[in-house]
Amino acid sequence: MNVGKTRRLKKILQKDARTVIVPMDHGVTIGPIQGIGNMQTITNQLVKGKADAILVHKGIAKRIDTDNAGLIVMLSGASNLGPNPNGKVQVCSVGEALRLGADAVSVHVNIGAQDEDKMLANLGKVSEECEHYGLPLLAMMYPRGPKILNEHDVNVVAHATRIGAELGADIIKTNYTGSIDTFRMVTESCPASVVIAGGPKCESPNEILQTTYDALQGGAAGLSIGRNVFQCENPTAVTRALWAIVHEGVLVTEAQKILGEKV
Repeated sequence: MNVGKTRRLKKILQKDARTVIVPMDHGVTIGPIQGIGNMQTITNQLVKGKADAILVHKGIAKRIDTDNAGLIVMLSGASNLGPNPNGKVQVCSVGEALRLGADAVSVHVNIGAQDEDKMLANLGKVSEECEHYGLPLLAMMYPRGPKILNEHDVNVVAHATRIGAELGADIIKTNYTGSIDTFRMVTESCPASVVIAGGPKCESPNEILQTTYDALQGGAAGLSIGRNVFQCENPTAVTRALWAIVHEGVLVTEAQKILGEKV
């Protein structure tokens, strides 16, 4: 692996080869929702909770200080107000992300969507550029489209995940399949590190703690969870609890105690 990529990847994947990533790229997709109004304030809370990396679009990357957390710049975008919200287009270059001080970049691909071919072509191009510049690549690989009956089905999740690895991504973000055994089928068939997405806001933080714990048992390298972290009453405590599960191997019951602590 490229020396520069190896060094930068250490900012994202820690010594245990695991990571806690908090994506906050939602402002492009669904607007300035609760939790991401003041981006520096929420970033400070997440860093205090020991988030390994923060993922944002380039305009936000210019305006926030991620302190000792890694910076991942999102290269893809599309709003839910457009006629084709599943058709992600490139809105930032690898070179621009590097100039912003990115430790990694991310590309979003919806497998099964109308413009899957264009998104795959873009992923392949970005992957080559990342190799050239020594920049890690996180691919958000979601099964979404007319033929996808269940976005959490193990077969389509495994397929989408494998495509990301086949086209050169270092880390794959995808849906959790709902059980340890089925998710193990996903991770064992993917040569790249796999992290889980958080999905829609859960009713209780305990749900995301349990899902994270189960995903790790199924071979996940960690998580990339947004709304279920930054929209919580105490984002710092939730981040710290997730970090404890991911990096310290604590049980969910122990992580739940952190939610009630002042951190």
